[in-house]
Formats: sequence, C-alpha cells, structure tokens
Amino acid sequence: MSTEKDAIFNNKPDLDMLTELLENKHLLKLKNELAEMNEYDISEFIEDLDAEKGLLVFRLLQKDTASEVFAYLPSDKQEHIISSTNDKDLHDMIEDLFVDDVVDLLEELPATVVKRILGNANPSTRKIINQFLHYPEDSAGSIMTAEYVALKKGMTVENALEYIRRNAVDKETIYTCYVTSSTRKLEGVITLKDLVLASVDVVIEDIMDTHVIKCITTDEQEDVARMFRDYDLLAIPVVDHENRLVGIVTVDDAVDVMEEEVTEDIEKMAAIIPTEKPYFKTSVFETFKKRIPWLMLLMISATFTGGIITSFESALQKAVILTSFIPMLMDTGGNSGGQSSVTIIRGLSLNEIEFKDIFKVIFKELRVAALCGLSLAVVSFIKIILIDKTGNYLIPLVVALTMCVTVIIAKLIGCSLPMLAQKIHLDPAVMASPFITTIVDAVSLIIYFKIACALIPQLL
Repeated sequence: MSTEKDAIFNNKPDLDMLTELLENKHLLKLKNELAEMNEYDISEFIEDLDAEKGLLVFRLLQKDTASEVFAYLPSDKQEHIISSTNDKDLHDMIEDLFVDDVVDLLEELPATVVKRILGNANPSTRKIINQFLHYPEDSAGSIMTAEYVALKKGMTVENALEYIRRNAVDKETIYTCYVTSSTRKLEGVITLKDLVLASVDVVIEDIMDTHVIKCITTDEQEDVARMFRDYDLLAIPVVDHENRLVGIVTVDDAVDVMEEEVTEDIEKMAAIIPTEKPYFKTSVFETFKKRIPWLMLLMISATFTGGIITSFESALQKAVILTSFIPMLMDTGGNSGGQSSVTIIRGLSLNEIEFKDIFKVIFKELRVAALCGLSLAVVSFIKIILIDKTGNYLIPLVVALTMCVTVIIAKLIGCSLPMLAQKIHLDPAVMASPFITTIVDAVSLIIYFKIACALIPQLL
C-alpha cells in the first residue's frame, strides 16, 4: 500500500521547478514539461501565477490540452484569458469545451464577456448554450451536457459500433449509450461492454435495457447527485417532461454538486450565508457581509437570555453561587441540542429520515436524552459536592435536576426543528448549532431558576 502511495506522490509535478523554468524563460523546456502533465495539475500551476505569467503558460499548451485546462481554471483567470484571446482562438476553444463547462463559465463571467463568447460560438452550439441557460439554477438541466451517444433501436450492433467510432470523439462519455426513438424519446440504455460482447448482427432493441434510471430537467441537482450514490452510475440521462432525451449528467458533475451542497450546509450550520467563491478569492468585505447578518440576529436574540437573568436578579442575590453554574448548564444544553440537530440534518440530507418519521425520531432522542441527562446530572451532583463544596445538598440537587431536564429538552428541540424546517421548505441546516443554542440557552435558564425557586423557598 505504501508503495502505491509513494508512486502517486512521486507523480505530482515539481511546481518549484516549473516556476524556475518560467522565471528563467526556458519556455521550450517548460512547454515539454507541461505536455507530460495532467490538465488539472497544469490548472493549479497557472492558478498560483499572476495574470500575465498565467496567460503565458496557457499559450504554451497544445490546443486540445488548453481547452481541458481552461475548464478547470477559476473565473478570474478564465476572464483574463478570454479578454487576451483573438476571436478565432476563442471560437476554437469554445467548440472544444463541453457544453456544461461553457454554461458554468458563462454563469460566472460579466455580461460583456458572455456576449463575446456567444458571438464566437457556432449557431448550433449557441442554441444549446442558450437552452441550458434557461433551466432553473441548481436543476438537472443546469448541470447536464449535450455530448452523449444516442443510438436507434433498429441499429445492429455492427452499425452502432461504427456510429460510435465516427461520432464519439467529442462525446463526454461513450461507456453508456442511450437508445431513442425517431422523436428523441428515451426508450432504453446499453453499455459499450454489452455492444462489444454481442454478435455484430444482433439488433439493439433486443439487448437494450428498457428500465432506464433517469431524471427530469427540472429535478433538483442534489437529488440527481444522490441517484449516482444510490445506483453507482457513471452517467444519468436527462429528459424533458415529454420523455425526450435532452442531455446527460456525468459523475464528475455529480461530485461537484455534492461538494457544493456539503460546503453550503457546513456554512449554514456555522451561521454563515453560503458563498461559491474560494476562501482566498473572497474579499474581506464580502466575507463580512456573509457573516454579519446571522451574528447580528444571534446577538439580538441572545438579549432575551440577559432579560431572563435580570428577571431573576433578586433570587440570584440571595444565592449568588447559582450564577457560577449558569455557563456549564447553558453550554451543556447547547452542545446536546447541537448533537441532535447535526445528526438529524445529516439524516435528512441522505434521505434516511423523512418528516413522517418525526415521532419515531422524537421517541428515540427522548430515550437517548434521558440516559445522557441522568449521567450528566449524577456527575455534576458529585462534582459540586466534592469539588465546589457548596455546604448543602440543595444547590447540587438544583443543578443536577436542571441538567437532566435541559439535556432532554435540548435534544428534543435539536431533533424536531430541522424536520419542521424541511416541512415548511426551509433548509434544515439553518436550524443547526448557533440557532438551537440560542433557544436552548433561554430555555435552560428558565428551567434553572424555576427549579431553584421551587426547591429553595427563600429565593422567592
């Protein structure tokens, strides 16, 4: 295993050596080194250079390699390359790119640059691009590509293989081929393996699989990505509402969607408005704008906590020691609610949990909370007696009871709020730790002071 890892590591390009060649203007040697590299590694090398040096390296690439590298570059580098490229080279590059890559590019660039790109595309390419741009954002139609192999069911295997040889050069994948009718309606699917192993005179209709796993152009891209995980597919056909094949989503696009969705959920769970830009590509002011709204909301909502403490000020004056246990109770409650919310949010995103399961979830979390609450209550009771030495058993009893009740309520809030959010078509990730912690803090304080006043009459 270590030998394989070492081999992979040793295949990584020496970026310092490439930079040295560029600095010393050994461009021919640099060009030869680039010709041996993977397109993704080249894009990472260009991304770390300034605009002009990056453009110089890009122009050293062979034509077919340049298009592949261009698709990996961030939008600011792409924009600079486009603005520095003549119309003929721009036309060739657009035609070499897959349509879904061009669509992704257009969504990131300024209108003037988009206009120039569309102006240099072939009419047929421009028509497909415009069609893709009209699909809803984050839908299957917005991430699909039109470069697929479509066969007719009346073809023989020999005809099909010959068709693939002639037309598959510019297709995104040829391992899975789709069988359509004369009106482009999807009727079946067949793999290249099936074609190679079948007799040349067999008709496609006789060996194709008619049970096609497919999606519709308006389906959520997250649902499509989940289909790849569930069915272990390399590509999924995309049809319109009349079952006409309009494109395919490939596994590389699904991986990108999964990464975007996970990043978005993590940001929402941390009370940050999601952004599509990398960390170092986001300005300080943009980062500020993404973070301040939730911080402001949480700060204002936290004033309710202060109001609760103020309302029980007289009780605290009579037993000041109660104040010292407030942070422990609030933190434990917030952490308990956060554990439940993260678990449920993950289950919802994986379709392991649905809203109809809410009572089953609550029943399970209630039992878990009871065990956690009792354990924490016993430990806190012993800790206060042995370490804090309060002098009587009422204070540790108040804290222990509050701990148990707080943990139970926090876990119930943490498991139910994300499910309720999904039910009313909100992102469950919004109901993650910061939001739930604020609610639980207020609830735990009310429980704490109510129990204290009930068990210690002189506090009233």
